[in-house]
Amino acid sequence: MLRRLSRLPSLQLARRFSAARCEVAIVGGGVIGASTALHLAASLGDGSKITVFEPDACYARASAPRSAGGIRQQFSLPVNVELSLYGIHFLKQRLRELCEGVDVDTDVQFKEHGYLLLSTPDGEAALRANNAVQHAAGADWVQLLDASELNTRFPWLSTEGLALGSFGTRNEGYFDPWALLQAMRKGAMAKGVRFVDQKVTGLRRPGSSIEAIQLADGTDVAVSTVVNAAGAFGGEVVAMCGDVTPLPVAPRKRCIFMFHVGQEVTSDGVPRPPDNTPLTIDASGVWFRSEGSRGRFLCGVSPKPEDDADCDADALDVIDHDLFEDDIIWPALAERAPALEAIKLESSWAGLYEYNTLDQNGVVGWHPDVSNLLVATGFSGHGLQQAPGVGRAVAELLTSGGYQTLDLSILGYDRILRNEPVFERGIY
Repeated sequence: MLRRLSRLPSLQLARRFSAARCEVAIVGGGVIGASTALHLAASLGDGSKITVFEPDACYARASAPRSAGGIRQQFSLPVNVELSLYGIHFLKQRLRELCEGVDVDTDVQFKEHGYLLLSTPDGEAALRANNAVQHAAGADWVQLLDASELNTRFPWLSTEGLALGSFGTRNEGYFDPWALLQAMRKGAMAKGVRFVDQKVTGLRRPGSSIEAIQLADGTDVAVSTVVNAAGAFGGEVVAMCGDVTPLPVAPRKRCIFMFHVGQEVTSDGVPRPPDNTPLTIDASGVWFRSEGSRGRFLCGVSPKPEDDADCDADALDVIDHDLFEDDIIWPALAERAPALEAIKLESSWAGLYEYNTLDQNGVVGWHPDVSNLLVATGFSGHGLQQAPGVGRAVAELLTSGGYQTLDLSILGYDRILRNEPVFERGIY
């Protein structure tokens, strides 16, 4: 199924007007689409054959800017560790190289404060197994800490009920997702990529390949290749092809809360978590991290499976405050960091989460029933940090006919055909 971009068949011009044609149509201009456009334009040396279609021109409801902005190497699958290894290289160096000579701000405000994953005795074996995978992949800066070591390193942390912690001492932390998205987008545009503020509403497929995409304004655009980088709506894009193997990706909602902690130390002498607090994931699933200075933090948790329904973009207008106010987030915060018992909620928002219902891992590769449709979506909360590696991989498929750096075959569409999920233990 792999093919080179230069070998793809030329198509007749669209019916509506001859200018409406592009070689590579990327559906979705978020971080995956922008990364694909930037890497592909760099590989080709000319981005004029690439057009990105993104209906939310201001990215008001885009997933990445509404996320916590985290990057880590603490996964259980080698491929996910390796994607994140390129992700950190991209943030620190490669983005700047790809934008060299272009007036683009490549400083994404990376805070190298780490990730801290906490485990009860029941999860200790999995955390140790994950650590072995991470070290084998080259992430030997991820350290395992027992309760005593956790107390020493993080005096604000209560270790009651904990058996082990896993801490990324470097190359992990959080950054500004908006800055990354804008840098990749502007870098791609400087290389000739065109971004079109239009929604793709249909795919014209008279045979085994897509002949044209249809836009919301009624325009047909003839295409040679379509890259589905539509994020949470990637499943809808595949469905536009008609009777083909579906993509099990649906939009879900995730809420983030920002709170303030006034007290610097509890009456028992336990300090407030500092302004360089790592993104800490409690064994309960509740996560929190510092946000700037002056005692502000972000936090969140995934809803229970029975409450985690598919949604649309309008659902972002409703924040699930019960997650914070009831017996979920706040009690977990107070138990794990005693100084967080007295907090004040300051703001909250929701973002879309591209949920792969098969195994919560990304899908990268050619669609088995549509010869010129390449899919790159379904990353289930990992899309931001995996976007650089996925964009590079898609560019390699298009220009070289196969993976040249990191083999993402395990994330291919064939596992959907076989109904053989590839599970990741590090889904947060």
